[in-house]
Parts: sequence; structure tokens; C-alpha cells
Amino acid sequence: MGKRRSRPWIVSDELWLLIGPLLPEPGSKLVEGRPCVPDRQVSCGILFVPRTGIQWEYLPQELGFGSGMTCWRRPAAWNGAGVWEKLHVVLLKKLRAAKKLDRSRAVIDSSRVRAARRGPEGGPSPVDRARPGSKHHGLTDAQGIPLAVSLTGGNRNGVTQLLSLLDKVPAVAGVVGRPGRRPDALLADRGYDYDKYRRLLWQRGIRPVIAERGQPHGSGLGIFRYVIERTIAWLHGFRRLRIRWERRDDIHEAFLGLATCLITHRHVQRLC
Repeated sequence: MGKRRSRPWIVSDELWLLIGPLLPEPGSKLVEGRPCVPDRQVSCGILFVPRTGIQWEYLPQELGFGSGMTCWRRPAAWNGAGVWEKLHVVLLKKLRAAKKLDRSRAVIDSSRVRAARRGPEGGPSPVDRARPGSKHHGLTDAQGIPLAVSLTGGNRNGVTQLLSLLDKVPAVAGVVGRPGRRPDALLADRGYDYDKYRRLLWQRGIRPVIAERGQPHGSGLGIFRYVIERTIAWLHGFRRLRIRWERRDDIHEAFLGLATCLITHRHVQRLC
């Protein structure tokens, strides 16, 4: 018999030990009825949706996830409680304690995704005949470990998120001394080549390493910048992030935060 394929939506014991303590206390039921589905089962259902791209109403209840409405409500609540941000910090702390977090340089980039429905962050794309879309912006360390992500409309220039992404990078403890936060250098393609942002980076003590516009291709940054392109490809490996189906920003941001944590968790698993 062949090797049984693992089910990627199952939350492992190791991961649940990290997620469980971060979840908000469940509210008391005001009316009698069926008992609440346990958080761990719901978390598997939440993971099933971005992995497979299935719509909430078609979530297979026979797998024990609970109803699609149950799994739809909780990611928004957990996202509002900052669960994914807290989990991300816990994972980064493990990596820094193992000296696997390289902040000698950070790398930034963005990628547009088509939006099936118009929403607050689903602006018209200037490169896709004004079709609605959103942008995923990402910042990673030198190895491609995600440090911060954000969501904007598809018509927003990536450079507008440069400072906000740097501000979103959490202060991570894990070793003796002050928690690390600021990278030594920031690498970016020519889309981020603006004197204003170069000056602002220098003011923050960050050395800008940005390809210049108007110059021939072949800046040599590709051997360092490929890590952010790989990380964005990993994000879009979650089918629900390839096309934005959610009208509400908080639901899509919850998927984006969850995917970021799962990618970071893969790096943690390599420590074992």
C-alpha cells in the first residue's frame, strides 16, 4: 500500500499548543440548543477553507468542523482579538532564540490578486482594465521568513506601504538584550525607488538597497530578493488567497494572517 497522504487542514498537537492559549474565552450561550463546536475542530474548518478554496456554505460538516456559519464567524472574532499577530510573535521568538532569524536585511514586495467582489480594499487595478482587485504586501527577513503583511486595494502603489510594514514588524525577544525589530538594510525593486522613502529609511537607521529606475535590468539584487517572491508564492499556495472572494476586509485579512503564521511555523518545524 502507498503512503497515506496527510490532511493539511488538520491542526497538529504542536500547533494547537501554541494557538489554544491565545484564543479569546468563548461567550456564554444565551439560548439552549446544540452545544458549541470546540475551537480546535473549528480551527481545522477555518484552515480547510483557505487550503481548498471552498466556499463557507459548502464546508463538509461530516469532517466535524461544524457549520460553515460557525467557521465563518470565529476567524473574524479571532482576528479582532489579535490571535494571529500573537501567534506570529510566538513563532518568531522561537526562531530568534534558535538564531534562525536574520535581520541583517529585510526584503519587501507586493502582489496583486483579483477580487471576485468589490469591497473596501478592492480598488480598480491600473494594469487589469480597472477590474476590482486587492494587493498583498509583504516584508521578510533575509531568508524569506515573513515579518509583516498587509492588505490594500489593487490600485495602491506598493511603496505607500513601506513604512507601515516596517512599523508592523513586531519586537521579538528570545535572546539576551533588547528585542530585535529594525533590519539593517531594506532591499526592494525599482518600484520603490523614491528619494523621499530613501531619506525616511536613512532617518530610521535602515540602509536602502533599491534598484534604480531608468537603469538597465540586472541590478544584482535578484539573488537576495527572490526570497520575498518565494514567500508570496507560498501565500498564494493557499487557494483562498489567489482570488479574493470575501467582501469584508477582516475575513480576508484573517486568512492572510493565518497563512503567514503557517508559513512561519514551517520554518520553526525545521528546527526539530
